[in-house]
Amino acid sequence: MTTDVILSLLWRSFWETVWMTGASGLLSLIIGLPLGLALVVTSRGGIAEQLTINGILAALVNGFRAVPFVILLIALIPLTRLIVGTSLGTTAAIVPLTIAAIPYYARIAEVSLREVDRGLIDAVRAMGGNRWTIIREVLVPEAMPGIVAGFTVTLVTLIGASAMAGTIGGGGLGDLAIRYGYQRFETSVMIAVVVVLIILVCGMQWLGDRLATRLDRR
Repeated sequence: MTTDVILSLLWRSFWETVWMTGASGLLSLIIGLPLGLALVVTSRGGIAEQLTINGILAALVNGFRAVPFVILLIALIPLTRLIVGTSLGTTAAIVPLTIAAIPYYARIAEVSLREVDRGLIDAVRAMGGNRWTIIREVLVPEAMPGIVAGFTVTLVTLIGASAMAGTIGGGGLGDLAIRYGYQRFETSVMIAVVVVLIILVCGMQWLGDRLATRLDRR
């Protein structure tokens, strides 16, 4: 296989991985962060304590997190077909990636939100602040560095999961490594994919760490 062909395949697969990771990451942020907030505010001693709702949400999150991604990938094939019309391809892989990432990120966001100083919450309450004021002015801003750092970890995890999605035709760098590097014994392709994945992960982690540091109020 010529260098030009390898570079062309790498370029296409790289953007497929970016699309899968970016789309599923954005959806996990949009859904996972409110879910993490709900877990915190409805917990015992929370600003909107509802232990029954908290128990249900926690059970759902733990249930999905307990299922290995490979099994979830296969189990969600009917749902993927229902949503996007096919179970193959880059867009189809976004469905199981998103469903796997939402509970994962929700727990990370929950941990960051629980670390917010209780004294700040009590101070806003004493000044007459309602629940939404506490969430908007205290919980989210104070936990933002952890939220960003957790989102970065989620994106890095999604890159690995997207490579795993290549085992069932999900496209991206994982698919390229399996079809050409493994099945066709193209060692150069396998090495190139590994190098690109390392660069992608390191670059994403560096950007996330820098942003989290800038948002840290301490």
